[in-house]
Amino acid sequence: MRKIAVLTSGGDAPGMNAAIRAVVRKGIFENLEVYGVSHGYEGLINNQIKKMELGDVGDIIHRGGTKLYSARSEEFLTLAGQNKAVANLKNLGIEGLIVIGGDGSYRGASRLSELGIKTIGIPATIDNDIAGTNETIGYDTALNTIVDMIDKIRDTATSHERTFIIEVMGRDSGQLALNAGLAAGAETIFIPERQTKMSDVAARIQSGLERGKKHSLIVLAEGVMSAESCSLELGKYINIETRLSVLGHIQRGGKPTAKDRVLGSRFGAYAVELLLDGQTDVGTSIKDDKMYFVELKSVYNQKKNYDSSIYQLSKELSI
Repeated sequence: MRKIAVLTSGGDAPGMNAAIRAVVRKGIFENLEVYGVSHGYEGLINNQIKKMELGDVGDIIHRGGTKLYSARSEEFLTLAGQNKAVANLKNLGIEGLIVIGGDGSYRGASRLSELGIKTIGIPATIDNDIAGTNETIGYDTALNTIVDMIDKIRDTATSHERTFIIEVMGRDSGQLALNAGLAAGAETIFIPERQTKMSDVAARIQSGLERGKKHSLIVLAEGVMSAESCSLELGKYINIETRLSVLGHIQRGGKPTAKDRVLGSRFGAYAVELLLDGQTDVGTSIKDDKMYFVELKSVYNQKKNYDSSIYQLSKELSI
C-alpha cells in the first residue's frame, strides 16, 4: 500500500483535527502518500481529493471542528454514488481510506470496503454512542463544555431561586446528559435509555423546597423531550417557576481538551497501522487505555449500553 486517504463525516467533534494530523504525519512517517478528502463522502463523489503534506496539518491540533469539513451526501446512499467514489479513489491509486465519524460514517466505510477499498473507521462523535469503544473523539470536550455552562446557569438559578431545565444533545444516547448531570450536581437527569416519571421529579423538587432548598437543576437529553415540553409536563404536578436553557451547537465547538487531542492522535496513528497490516472494514477502539479494533458491522448493528450505576449514583447524591 502506497497511497491512503482520510475524510471526516457526520457531525463535527473537537479532536477530529488531531486525528487528521496523526493520519497525515504517521502516514508520511511510514513513507505513504496521504490524501485529504474535503466535505466527507460528498467530496469523494465530487473528486475533492488533494495530496497532503506535513505543513498542511500544522497548527490544527488545538482547533475544534474539522479542517477537511463535513457534509451530508444523499448521492452516496446510492450504488451509483458509491461506485463514483470508488472510481475516483482508484483513479488516484488510493488503496486505503480512513473515515473519521460516527455510526452513519461507519456504514459508508463498510460499504466502500465491500466495493474494494480498504477502510478503517475512527469513532468521533460528542454523543459517545459508538459501541465497541469506551470513548469517542469529542465526547470529553463536549462534556466539559456542558458542565461549564451548567455551572454558570447554577449561579443564576441560585440568585433567583428558580428551577432550570437544561436541554443537552443526545437524541438516542444519554451519555452526555448522564455524566454532565452527575458532574454538575443536577437534581434530576432525563436520558432516552431510562424512563423517569414526572410525578417523581415533582415530588423530589417538593421535598427539597420543604427542607429549604431554593433552586433545582434538571438536565434533559434532547431525545427524551424538549425543555419546553418538560416544563409543561412538570407544571401538571407542581406549581413552580421554571426557566429553560437549550445549549444547542455550542456543545460541538471549542478547543479540544488534552484528552481528546491525545485520543485523536492515538486513533489516527493506529488507523494507519491497521491499514498497513492489511485490515479493512474495522474501527479503532480504546478499552482500559489500550488500542483495539472491532468489525464495523458489529459496531453499527448494536447499541452502546449506558452505565446504570452512574444513573443510580446521581439519584443517591441529589436527595
